[in-house]
Amino acid sequence: MPTVAVLDSTMYHEDLGSGPPFVFLHGNPASSYLWRNVLPAVDADVRRLAPDLIGMGRSGRPELPYRFADHARYLDAWFDAMGLDEVVLVGHDWGGALAFDWSARHPGRVRGIAFFETIVKPFSWAELGPGPRARSELIRGPEGEAVVLDGLTIVEMAYTGGVLNPLSERDLAPYKEPYPTRESRRPLLEWARSIPLDGEPADVAERVAAYGRWLADSTATPKLLLTFDSSPVLMITPEVARWCAENIAALEVVHGGAAGHHAPEDQPKVIAREVSAWARRQGLTTPSARSGSASA
Repeated sequence: MPTVAVLDSTMYHEDLGSGPPFVFLHGNPASSYLWRNVLPAVDADVRRLAPDLIGMGRSGRPELPYRFADHARYLDAWFDAMGLDEVVLVGHDWGGALAFDWSARHPGRVRGIAFFETIVKPFSWAELGPGPRARSELIRGPEGEAVVLDGLTIVEMAYTGGVLNPLSERDLAPYKEPYPTRESRRPLLEWARSIPLDGEPADVAERVAAYGRWLADSTATPKLLLTFDSSPVLMITPEVARWCAENIAALEVVHGGAAGHHAPEDQPKVIAREVSAWARRQGLTTPSARSGSASA
């Protein structure tokens, strides 16, 4: 299996095709399995890689608090171990936030970013709808550990309530299999408690503010925002999409139709098609003149 050593552990990844590297980053409570119907449908002649974040999917489970900085550190090591440069990133949920963070800290190694349903800026409690606010309050409160750690409710809710088309038990099983024990679910809890709201947690809010400055200033790096509709659990609402258009440089916005927050389950072909078309428009499907295609 495509597993590489990173720091004191290992990270698993999917690897399809050849050409300029496109890296697809998942969020919570997902894994590279999220991209199973997207990667084969990308019609550009590019190399498609999708890692499992540390502590998630088939990657290793070192003893960590699994803070944002921990994920970023292991992801940095994965990029270096894979020898990836001149990368195009595609990010969803926390995967989008990690893509922004990596790009802000490695601006010379990124060619473009496509993103959807991710954390584009710090939020306030007032901006949350009733449903997301109630879930955040529950998970951040004293009952949060029991809700997330004592079972697989957070996974089941994501792929039954966070999508327009609830997954069958057969399709849901690979999302659940990596988390057989209470301890194995700690990364899911930490991610769920890390969404920056009114400046807390402070370390995550600082990372988001830092990559926000890069998003505003990186005029030479093309970006694609995919928006969706018809679900009450969407993070990128029309108001947030307008904010992105006004505050993110070199941004193209494309509407992807009806989907829930976990849009690759509802609209995999649309995501693949629009990322492919954007990449061709921006000249990202051919090696750059500076360094060409990277390989492992």
